[in-house]
Amino acid sequence: MAKIKYSNQIIKSVIRKNKTKREVAQLSIKIDKKLDNALQLLSSQLNISKNRLIEDILYESGIIEEVEESYCEKVSD
Repeated sequence: MAKIKYSNQIIKSVIRKNKTKREVAQLSIKIDKKLDNALQLLSSQLNISKNRLIEDILYESGIIEEVEESYCEKVSD
């Protein structure tokens, strides 16, 4: 249940922070059709692209901070 509540917070945060432009790179992935359908539905409801939705979800999940804390400091040492 906690996982569901945390995920809902991520989605809500994505909705609030969907206003800035960023430098982009390209990535291609294969995903399950059910996940694709869910992303399509949510992105259409938010009026944003699936790519932007995925990017925002990953960003809000804390992956960038985790990588910076765990790996970037080691590289600079």
